[in-house]
Parts: sequence; C-alpha cells; structure tokens
Amino acid sequence: MAQRRFIEQKMRSVAAGFGYGEVVTPMFEEQELFTIKSGEGIINEMYAFEDKGGRKITLRPEITAAVLRAYVNEAQMAPKPLRWFYFAECFRYERPQKGRYRQFWQFGSELIGADSAAADAEVIALSYALLQCTGVRFVMKIGHLAPMKHLLSGLDAPSQKQVMAALDKRDMELLANVLAALDRSDLFESLKLLTTAKTLSEVFAVTGDIPEKARIEETFRYLEAQNIPFEQNFGIARGLDYYTGMVFEAFADNLGAENQILGGGVYRLAHLFGGKDVPSCGFGIGFDRVLVSLGDFVPEKKPVVAVICTPETRIPAYKAAEYLRSAGITAVMDLLDRGFGAQLSSALKSGASFAVVIGEKEAAAKTITLKDLTTAVQTEMSIDNAIEVIHGSCR
Repeated sequence: MAQRRFIEQKMRSVAAGFGYGEVVTPMFEEQELFTIKSGEGIINEMYAFEDKGGRKITLRPEITAAVLRAYVNEAQMAPKPLRWFYFAECFRYERPQKGRYRQFWQFGSELIGADSAAADAEVIALSYALLQCTGVRFVMKIGHLAPMKHLLSGLDAPSQKQVMAALDKRDMELLANVLAALDRSDLFESLKLLTTAKTLSEVFAVTGDIPEKARIEETFRYLEAQNIPFEQNFGIARGLDYYTGMVFEAFADNLGAENQILGGGVYRLAHLFGGKDVPSCGFGIGFDRVLVSLGDFVPEKKPVVAVICTPETRIPAYKAAEYLRSAGITAVMDLLDRGFGAQLSSALKSGASFAVVIGEKEAAAKTITLKDLTTAVQTEMSIDNAIEVIHGSCR
C-alpha cells in the first residue's frame, strides 16, 4: 500500500497541476448506462444484479460513462471546458491474469466541452505526464480515426467492424480474408499502407486531403512543441463506433501480452444519457498494471522520528511528539517502557531516521537530544532547532 499510495499521490499532483479537479461517482450504476455505450454484450463482463427494488444494477466496469452521466445530471450548465480526473475501483468478470484483475483501479480524466486540436493535445499531454511521473517505462502511440473511416466509408457498419477487428489483431492474413469475403480486396493495400505509415505525409498520400487533415497536423504540432515522444499509429482500431477522432494508447514493459496501460481518445457520449451533445476527450490508465510494470521499489518517504523517554519523562515526551507532528513530522513513541538501548534498537529496526531522546536531564532543561540514526551523531538542542534539522534532511 505504501508503494500504491506513493504513486497515486504523484499522479494526483500532476492532474492538479494541469487544472483538473477530482470527480467521484457511485460504485454501482444502472446497467443501461454501460449497455447504451458498449452494447448488451458487455453484460457478460459485468457484475450485474437486481437490487431489492427490482432495478438492474451493476458494479461499474469503467468510469467514463459514469462521469458523463454525472455531467448530464449535475453539470451541463457549468462553465466549459470541465477538467475532471478520477481514481476509482472498477469491476469486470473476466479471467484474471498478470495485470488484469476482476477488481482493479483506474486513474483517468475527462475534458468536457472543448472541441479543438489544443484540447486533444492537452489530454494527451496530461496522460503522458501522469505515466512519466510514475517512473514506468512506456511507449505512447497516437493516431486518428478519420483516415481509417475515410477508407472504409464504402462499407456498412457490420462490415467495418469485421475489418477493424482484423486490424486490431494486426493480422494481415486475416484482414485479406475478411476483405475478400466482403468483395473489397481493393482496400487491402491502402489499409496496409495506412497502418504502417510512419509520417503524416505517408498517411495523406494514402487518403488524400480529408477534411480532418489540418486538425490532425495541428494536434501533432502541439504535441511536438511540448516535447512529448510518441509513435504515430493510424492503425489503432479501438472503438470505431465510440471514438470520433484522435485516439491514443500506451504500452509498458513487464506485462506480457496484456501490456496496454492506457487508452483514450475523442468521443461524444452525453447525448446518449439524455444530455445535449458535447465534445469530450479522455483516457483511463490501468493503475494496477502500472504497479506490476514498475515491480518492487522503495517509495520515497518523509523522516520518521522515534521519541525516546523514560516512564518519568513520558509527559514531556508526549508534548515533544505533539509538537513534531504539528510541524508535519511523523513521531512514534515507545509503548512498552523499555530502556533507552532497547528503544534505540527498535527505532533502527523500524527504519526511523532520527531519535528525539528525553531523559531527566533534558526534561529539566526543557531541551531534547537529537540523534541522527544514520550517522549516530547526537546533539542536545531545543525542539525548534531539532525540527529545522529534521526538515533540512529532506532537502
């Protein structure tokens, strides 16, 4: 938990630095909220049940729909854009494996009410900064659905989904077979070139000057201006019927086949939940996968001070501990009336950085003896001076 809270707090600080405020939604919602967004098939992946009133309820499988439901219910009249982030538990009934659990945590954000290249670039920049602050090694991949939709515009929706499913698997043989069955083998070479294009020039050489060209170029220019490293990938096939523009993903080390830790893009959902149509852009980070990818590490922590006393000096020791805590320093007291030596030994084993010793001499002089448990250097001083020394050790 120390590792998890350490990473969580770093991510919260980054989100706040971008001006995003936290939103919290209920742990369970009505099933319809998620079936409207993702289709009836998602019920098989949800912890769905009826409550005592006969209502069809589910533990939330993801957060975006819940956040947009909250927006429609509570914040449609709020000034735009809304910058919200969340850190919450989700639940999915699927086969557990490395980095994939039935109860898991997501850290994500939604930018609601801004439809521009600058908005797209901000959300991607935030997602990159959040992952970077954790120390995880990852690759960011960014694309846009417009070129793909342009090439597939001659197909009906079910046929498009078949093609996208093949592209999502990065299986060119399967793609060729699907296109042949649809009698559209003429699309194979264009789709292959699109998914392997390394530059925007190569993308637009395949598609021509599509209406979204200027915005795509502008978004990429803004990302480059912020020195965000990424790989271009216009073969991202996620959520063709959900996302409407820019899409992005991130993949990390040490996760095996389930190595995606972030997914997001531009979408429109509010109108599905009874609200006015509003542009949105957001993402979700698999927090558990970030921790798995990081592996074991020792979180940075503030100094812990062991307050050491005798039974006779416990009262001034209480006052010293309270004074240390009011200064933002963790202070731990012995509860077993052990001798000084045993208390010091216990403090060292527990990982304390300093010991504040209050014996009869210190109590009479209203001072303390501060011992640095790393160097074993000890000095008698006032409690105020001790606080300065302890805080100084953090710099």
